[in-house]
Amino acid sequence: MEIKKVWAMYFSPTGGTEKAVRTVAADLAEHLGVPMEIYDFTLPDVRKQTAVFTETDLVCFGTPVIAGRVPNVLLPYLKTVVGGGAYGIPMVSFGNRNFDDALIELRNLMEDDGFRTVAGAAFVSEHSFSRKLSAGRPDEEDYAVMHTFAQKVAEKLQCGWEYDGPAYVKGEEPIRPYFTPRDRYGNAIDIRKVKPKTSDTCCGCGICAAVCPMGSIDKEDFSCKGICIKCCACIKKCPTGAKYFDDPGYIYHKEELEELYEGRALPEYFV
Repeated sequence: MEIKKVWAMYFSPTGGTEKAVRTVAADLAEHLGVPMEIYDFTLPDVRKQTAVFTETDLVCFGTPVIAGRVPNVLLPYLKTVVGGGAYGIPMVSFGNRNFDDALIELRNLMEDDGFRTVAGAAFVSEHSFSRKLSAGRPDEEDYAVMHTFAQKVAEKLQCGWEYDGPAYVKGEEPIRPYFTPRDRYGNAIDIRKVKPKTSDTCCGCGICAAVCPMGSIDKEDFSCKGICIKCCACIKKCPTGAKYFDDPGYIYHKEELEELYEGRALPEYFV
């Protein structure tokens, strides 16, 4: 086995996935004595290109969890990635509820792309909807788990391991449907078409348009004119707090998540 480069490849609108993937990739590069390179496909222009890897690459591949799955808007792009026999580590970050089938879904996508998966992990980051739910995560304890995970993967790669099929990770097959939020009466809450609004505190800086991973925010009036995946990058990165959601279903779901999942969820890894 020869690995010449470790890649940190991720989609990370608010930074949680990026922190996990870059930490693990940097550790692996150090353990293996090879360089690390970043491939950030968060912004739409990057996803117009085809990512191509070779059998001497090790790719830490990360996405956030949305409704218990890999974000469905990414699926067309993810299917274009050329694994080329590279070793792969699927990684997901979730906002304290659960990662459901996102990790096994990402593993399967990577295998279909031609990666040889070695291990997998799910880490916790601040929920996109909230500043309370898993606030400040990943934290010191999370980073300690990331370091341990990277060390175990490096040891696996260095002790004569040979690929013999997809890495085991937690999840169900067939992949379950997307998580559906419900109100107190059990009725489904559909927030798919809900979009953020802009208050009069907007200073016109344009940060919201620059960070939107779907390229959906107009650069003139800063309204959302395209697909919104509720990543909340525009909200969390607005310097004046001008971006917000006021949809009752969205607000109910956000508050329900904060109430039901206020405990500390733990990261999980599989080597």
